[in-house]
Amino acid sequence: MSEERFSLAGKRVWVAGHRGMVGSALMRRLAQENCELLTTERNQVDLRDQSRANAWMRDARPNLVFVAAATVGGILANDAYPADFLYDNLMIGANVIRAAFEIGVDKLVFLSSSCVYPKFAPQPIAEDALLSGPLEPTNEWYAIAKIAGLKLCQAYRKQYGVDFISAMPTNLYGPGDNFAANSSHVLPALIRKAHEAKAAGASAITIWGSGAPRREFLHVDDCASALLHLAKHYSSDGPVNVGSGADVTILELTRLVAAAAGFAGRIERDLTKPDGTPRKLLDSQKIRAMGWAPSIALPEGVASVYRWFVDNHAIARGASERA
Repeated sequence: MSEERFSLAGKRVWVAGHRGMVGSALMRRLAQENCELLTTERNQVDLRDQSRANAWMRDARPNLVFVAAATVGGILANDAYPADFLYDNLMIGANVIRAAFEIGVDKLVFLSSSCVYPKFAPQPIAEDALLSGPLEPTNEWYAIAKIAGLKLCQAYRKQYGVDFISAMPTNLYGPGDNFAANSSHVLPALIRKAHEAKAAGASAITIWGSGAPRREFLHVDDCASALLHLAKHYSSDGPVNVGSGADVTILELTRLVAAAAGFAGRIERDLTKPDGTPRKLLDSQKIRAMGWAPSIALPEGVASVYRWFVDNHAIARGASERA
C-alpha cells in the first residue's frame, strides 16, 4: 500500500455528475468517509456554462472535486451526435477544471476514458500509448474531449503546481447504467436485449458485428473504489489506467448476459454493423502497485446488474448519464 498523501477527513467533496452511474457509485463509496458531500443539479447549474460553473464553485468552496459529469453513449450515439459529444464534454471539463483552479481546490480527480487511446495501440495498453496513433473513429469526438480534459489537468499542474490528476477507466457497468436503446454501451444494451427477448419468447438475439472484438469491463463500484484510492494516494502528472486486468469477446459477454437473463435462444451476428476497436485491454500495473485491486468478478457483476435492471426496469429503460 502506498503512502496516503491526501486525507478526506473533514473535507468538502463535490462529485460533479453525482446522478450518473459513476457519480452515484462515488457517492455510495464516499458516504463511508468522514467528509461532507456536495451536490448540484443540472437544472441549477449547467456545467457547460462557464459563468454559472464559476459562481457555484465560489459559493460551495469544495476541497476535493471528482469530475464525473459527462455526455456519454455507445457507438450509435457517438456517431449520431458528434457535436454534442465533443462540445458538451469539452465545456464541462474546461469549466470545472478552471473554476477549481480559480477558487484554490486542494485536489481534483478528472475522469477520462480508455477510449482516448489509439485504435491499434499495443495490448495491454500502457499509459504512454496516449497520442501515439489515430483514434477509433466511432468514438473520436468523446475521446478528443477527454484527452483535452486530462491535458488541461497536466497543464494547470505544470504551470501552477496544483494537485490535479486524471484516471482512465476501462469499460464500466453497474447499477444506474444507461439502458436506452439508442444510446447505451454494449453491456447494458445486451442486458436489455436479452431481457426483452426472453419476455417476448424470441428464438434469437442479434449482436452488432462479428462478436470477435475483445473488451475489458469493470464494475462501477470497483471504479469508485479506485478513484478514491487515487485521490488519497496519487499525486503526479501522468494519468492512471483503471481496469480489471481481463477481457472477453463480445460473443462471450453476450453468453454471460444471456445466462444471467435466463435466455436460451440463439445469438446471431449482424456483420453489416461495425466492430469498433479490435481489442482494448488496459495495463493497470500502475494503480495495482499503489495497493488497489478490483473485487467484483465479471459473471458476478453481470448477474447483479441484471437483477438491478429487472428491479428498476421502468427507470433503467430511459436512464441517461448526461450530467
